[in-house]
Amino acid sequence: NQILDFRKIQNDKMKVLVEQVDVIPLILKIYGNFVPMAHTHRIDFRLICPLDTFVMYTDVDKLEKILFNLLSNAFKFTPEKGEIKVVLSRIEKDGQPCLCMEVSDTGIGMSEEHIHHVFERFYQIDAQHTGSGLGLALVEAFVQLHKGTVRVESEKGKGTCFRVVLPMKQEGEVK
Repeated sequence: NQILDFRKIQNDKMKVLVEQVDVIPLILKIYGNFVPMAHTHRIDFRLICPLDTFVMYTDVDKLEKILFNLLSNAFKFTPEKGEIKVVLSRIEKDGQPCLCMEVSDTGIGMSEEHIHHVFERFYQIDAQHTGSGLGLALVEAFVQLHKGTVRVESEKGKGTCFRVVLPMKQEGEVK
């Protein structure tokens, strides 16, 4: 599915199908899917959300894939007894209200060299951690389709934080 998504993006066939939705229940559902894994690996997994509701225009499928890929990577690179946090907030960027979603972990972290390549297709930090190398490239592509930004901060041996900012209003086909 990831490869098909990439082909659509490469050929400008990927559409943003926006709908007005409260993203908090959606994010809680995805968070809940990872709770059993956190329990199994004794990872302190927390969702910090001071918002009861956050209604925005978004492509629900792509938002789900963004958070799913970020959490999958966090769990892949965080050892037992580590910590993973999802922090949601409402911010202003360029005068527009936005959803800010931060996924941070106390995993193995990345060197500066890896940070510069992490959003490249098929890029993998090492052979020990399996995967297609497409997840973060898709995250970046889906965020860009939403006219948002994604940034990464990391320190080797200390962990990583991905920060996604998505405008509340989107252009695209209405679902």
